[in-house]
Amino acid sequence: MARTTDNRQRIIDHGEVFTPPGLVNDMLDLVARECERIESRFLEPACGDGNFLAEILRRKLLTVDKRNARNRDKWERDAVLCVCSIYGIDLLPDNIKLCRDRLLKIVSDSHEIRFKAPLPDDAARAFAFILSRNVVQGDALTMRASADEPIVFPEWSPVNGVMLKRHDFAYDQLLQEAHIANLPLFSDLGENVFVPTSVGEFPPCHYLQLHNAEDLVERL
Repeated sequence: MARTTDNRQRIIDHGEVFTPPGLVNDMLDLVARECERIESRFLEPACGDGNFLAEILRRKLLTVDKRNARNRDKWERDAVLCVCSIYGIDLLPDNIKLCRDRLLKIVSDSHEIRFKAPLPDDAARAFAFILSRNVVQGDALTMRASADEPIVFPEWSPVNGVMLKRHDFAYDQLLQEAHIANLPLFSDLGENVFVPTSVGEFPPCHYLQLHNAEDLVERL
């Protein structure tokens, strides 16, 4: 997808500067172990066309390859969990399209290299749906989406192997009410922890049927 204006004008209008691949890798090497964990969540609040998210996904998929070198079903399920853990925001709609397409292609190419076969259509549809919810157009500073609604992100939690449970959370609540510096998100010592309030809840469903779960949404 071609960008709508030249790069110089985009820099002037939006301050758009892309991090070069070498610097991306150097920065991610500082958190290399987290990049290799399938479940570790990452948010890029100015994701552009996905330089950071693409490299994070590649590193996560290397872990999937090691765990499931010959088991295609488990590879697919774990790859879904990788994509579920990656989030991005960008101001510009063409960047969002490019980022989603780029991440989907990384998964498709990885599957084809590993199993010498294209990614099945139902799996491709599931990945595309997750990316449509995890990588969104909006302003990370105002915490508003393109339609001037609150940015909302889903949390995807695995249930019984092949099922996923989805809860939606408002981005502004996660940042403004958590007081992360003083209130831990997780504790093994009995301290108070921040538990955000879900703004949307969906019934558990098979990871290949996530796009159908919205028809059954239970708004809280």
